[in-house]
Amino acid sequence: MEYRDFGRTGMKVSPLCLGCMNFGRRTTPEDSYDIIDRALDAGLNFLDTANVYSRGRSEEFTGEALKRNGSRSRIVLATKVHGRMDDDDPNAAGSSRRHIIEQCEASLKRLQTDYIDIYQIHRPRPEIAIDETLRALDDLVRSGKVRYLGTSTFAAWQVVESLWAAKELGLNRFVSEQPPYNILDRRIERELIPMAQTYGIGLIPWSPLGGGLLTGKYTRNRPAPEGARFSDKTLEARLARRYTEGVFDVTEGLLPLAQAKGCTLSQLALAWCAEQPGVTSPIIGPRTMEQLEDNLGALHVDVTAEDRQRIDELVPPGRMVSPFYEADFGPNQHRATV
Repeated sequence: MEYRDFGRTGMKVSPLCLGCMNFGRRTTPEDSYDIIDRALDAGLNFLDTANVYSRGRSEEFTGEALKRNGSRSRIVLATKVHGRMDDDDPNAAGSSRRHIIEQCEASLKRLQTDYIDIYQIHRPRPEIAIDETLRALDDLVRSGKVRYLGTSTFAAWQVVESLWAAKELGLNRFVSEQPPYNILDRRIERELIPMAQTYGIGLIPWSPLGGGLLTGKYTRNRPAPEGARFSDKTLEARLARRYTEGVFDVTEGLLPLAQAKGCTLSQLALAWCAEQPGVTSPIIGPRTMEQLEDNLGALHVDVTAEDRQRIDELVPPGRMVSPFYEADFGPNQHRATV
């Protein structure tokens, strides 16, 4: 497997990152261990989770899997902090020093490890000064509990602001950003990707399959498959907005490309994302072994210049037909919407 540079850190990571969000939800402990083992056997060396996923169970399952297979030392392990971990405690969320330090200790215990390779701020929190966040993170790096720092779903200007603050204060800087990016929503190509390329920021996109919309299981004029995410009638508005007619225009245009290559629609979408300029490793989130095997097949799909041109015709660079990039940039701040 051809490993890639992780920003300017010198670390090498696989071209796909195994996302562990489903572990502790619909994926059982034993199935989770098997999925991690199979991913490592296939050459993946990059795992991503978060404290908020199933309120810690994802980290617990991930840590137990790495303990069982003895692979912790050769894995790049990433987790995140920001989400609410206690409904009764107003301080149990966000990017304050108190929450960051407390949750790092909790994540280390759940993951059964002495250090976290990449510790990420899960969402921006403009009402908390970035230097407050960076100073806490810097302390964790200097103590050896964290190796590198990252962000998730930050705007380009927020990443640059953090780089400026880190330089001014002599603190460890963010080395990666985890944005939503897929064929359906290409808006990070406007500012975020050029920024990342300029400052040596690794990009690890989440939802490269559009939350399942790019897998081929949703078709026009037919109900969503039972049990699928977009079949839920109580789906929150943020997710419901993504289920648009434009999605079907795109998937119907992509299907002939996938068929001509002898691959699945999801494999084509993943391969496209992985080969886009500036991208380090898209995050896959398999719930089952079958889904993992399908995702791994994307490593063998070649996306040609002609394929990219056709995809650009379906969704022009920098545009979107389904909104994924909806970060909370704070009161009165610009949101990417068009």
